[in-house]
Amino acid sequence: MKYVVVSGGVISGIGKGVIASSTGLLLKTLGLRVTSIKIDPYMNIDAGTMSPLEHGEVFVLNDGGESDLDLGNYERYLNVTLTKDHNITTGKIYSHVIERERKGDYLGKTVQVVPHVTNAIQDWIERVAKIPVDESGIEPDVCIIELGGTVGDIESAPFVEALRQFQFRVGHENFALTHVSLVPVIHGEQKTKPTQAAIKDLRSLGLTPDIIACRCSDKLEKPTIDKISMFCHVGPNQVIAVHDLNSTYHVPLLLVEQKLLKYLTERLRLDDIKITSESKAAGADLLSRWKALTTSYDRSFETVKIALVGKYTHLQDSYISCIKALEHSAMRVRRRLEIIWVEASDLEPESQESDKMKFHKAWHNMCNADGIFVPGGFGSRGTEGMMSAAKWARENNIPYLGVCLGFQVASIEFVRNVVGISNSNSTEFVPELTEDEATVVYMPEIDKEKLGGTMRLGLRASVFQVEDSILRRLYGGGEEVLERHRHRYEINPKMISSIESKGLKFVGKDDTGERMEMFELEGHPYFVGTQYHPEYMSKVLDPSKPFLGLVAAASGVLDQVLSGEIAPQKGGDF
Repeated sequence: MKYVVVSGGVISGIGKGVIASSTGLLLKTLGLRVTSIKIDPYMNIDAGTMSPLEHGEVFVLNDGGESDLDLGNYERYLNVTLTKDHNITTGKIYSHVIERERKGDYLGKTVQVVPHVTNAIQDWIERVAKIPVDESGIEPDVCIIELGGTVGDIESAPFVEALRQFQFRVGHENFALTHVSLVPVIHGEQKTKPTQAAIKDLRSLGLTPDIIACRCSDKLEKPTIDKISMFCHVGPNQVIAVHDLNSTYHVPLLLVEQKLLKYLTERLRLDDIKITSESKAAGADLLSRWKALTTSYDRSFETVKIALVGKYTHLQDSYISCIKALEHSAMRVRRRLEIIWVEASDLEPESQESDKMKFHKAWHNMCNADGIFVPGGFGSRGTEGMMSAAKWARENNIPYLGVCLGFQVASIEFVRNVVGISNSNSTEFVPELTEDEATVVYMPEIDKEKLGGTMRLGLRASVFQVEDSILRRLYGGGEEVLERHRHRYEINPKMISSIESKGLKFVGKDDTGERMEMFELEGHPYFVGTQYHPEYMSKVLDPSKPFLGLVAAASGVLDQVLSGEIAPQKGGDF
C-alpha cells in the first residue's frame, strides 16, 4: 500500500481537499485503485450535529455515516464509495481508546497519547486503507490521507505525531507528503516567508515534505519557485504552483503539466505495482474524458441561471454537494452555470417590513432565474420564503427542484393553496397541528431525544409507482433507484390521496410503499421533489439525475436529454 498525505499550513480552507482529490484522480489515470481518508482533529464523533453555518455541509455516505464535506470531494473525483470509517475524528479515536481501556485491553498499562492514541490512529489508517471502495471489490493500491486543519494546531498534534511514526512503519518508498501552503501577493510581490515558516514548523515535528503545493492567486514566478526550493530544502520540481483557475476541474490538468505524476511514480516506485491492461486502458479513458470535460467547459458560452433559495446561504460551503451537482449538470448540457444566491427569509413579508430593499432584491433575483432549487435544512427559519419560491415556480411554469426540506415545503405550499388547507404546515415548525392539518409529520421510528446519528440515514431504495415519469426516464427507466437519505420528517400518509387528486403525484415511494420519496406536478415542464438527497451521489462525469433534469429544463434542452441526444462526453469528442 502506498500512502500520500496532504497537510496544510499558514491558513485553513486553503484547498487541501481539491489537491488531495486531484492527486488521487491522476493516480487513477495510471490504472491504480485509489482510496481516501480524511482526518478531522475536532472532538465530535462525526459532523452530524454540527451547524452548516459553522462547519459547512454534512456529507452522508452509503452506510449512513455523517462526515466532513471533503469526503464528498473524494467520491466525486475518484468515483468511489467510502464508509464512515474513512473519516477519522479525535472523538472517534479517543472513544475507541477509552473503550479498550475500560475492557482492560491495555493490561493495566498507563494509557497515554504516545503510544496508545498514536498507535490507534496508525492502526485505523492501515485497516481502513485496505477496504475496497469501487466495483472491483479489490484492495486499493494507493491511499490519499488529508490531514484537516493547520499543522501546528494543538488539536492536530496527536495526528501529526502518528503520521511521523507511520512513515517508518510503512517504509520510505511507501509514504509521500504533500504540504499545501499559501503564497500571498502583497503590493504585487509574491511573498514566500509564510511558506518558509510553515515548512520549518513541519520539519520540527518530524515530517519532511516531498511536494510543496503553493496556493497563489497568480501563477508562481520562477524566482519565487527558486526561493521556496532553496529555503525549504526541496528541488524546484518538488514545488507545485496551484494558482486560481476558472474551475477546480482544471486542477488535475495543472498538476499533470507540472509533472506531479512523474515525481510520484519515481518517489513511490509505482512502476513496481502490477496493473492490468484493462485498468491502464480505463485510466487513459478517464484522463481523456476529463480533458474533454474541461475543454467543453472552456468553450461553453451560454449561461443557465439557477436560484438557490436556502437558509444557510451566508456560508456557501453549506451547500457544496448541491453546487457541485448543479455544476456537473451544467457541464453535461454545455452551459455556464450562474448560481443566484437567495436567502429564503428575505422573500418573506416580514423582510419587506424590516428591509424593503433586501426583500425586493431577493424577489427580483429569484424571478430572473431560469430555474429554482430549494435544498435541505432544519428549523422553521426561512421556510415561508421557501414556500413562496415553490409557489412562484409552480404558478409560472419555472423549472423547480426541491430536495428534502425543499420537497416538504413544496408539498405544504401545494396543500395550502391547491388542496385548500390554509393553515397546513410541518409538525417540525408547528408541533400542535392535528393529523388532518399537517402535511409533514415526524417519522414514528425516529428518536426525539438523541440527535446524533438518529435520522433516517444512508443508502435506501426508492421504487417508482408509475410506468412513465420524467424522473424515471432520467434515471434510465428502471423500477427503483438507490439514493442517500438524511431526514426525520415525512409527508403525512393521510394527506396523500388529497394531494394526488389535485395533480401532485408521488411517483416514487420507499420499498414498503408507505413513505413518499419523489413527486412530479402534472402539466408542469419540470416541478420535481425528492425526499432523499441526490446531490450526495453526483459525480463529475455522471451528474445526479434530478439535478440534470432541473438544469436541462432551465436550459430548454430537457427533451434532448431524455431522448439521449445530449449524452455523456467521450474523450474523442474534442
